[in-house]
Amino acid sequence: MIPVPSGTQVWLAAGHTDMRKGFNSLALMVQEVLKRDPHCGHLFVFRGRQGNLVRIIWHDGHTLRTP
Repeated sequence: MIPVPSGTQVWLAAGHTDMRKGFNSLALMVQEVLKRDPHCGHLFVFRGRQGNLVRIIWHDGHTLRTP
């Protein structure tokens, strides 16, 4: 488990996302659709079409990663 700092916001992307997308594509979606900076330290959660998969991206100040 990766410790997430207190005060971190969690953003849920509405609808479904193609789970084949990589981090760069998801970060671009954060910028264009959610109008947020993917490097701000918040968690961005995307769900798959069937709802049984989620992908979370988070920038910890060094690298873009999934917790």
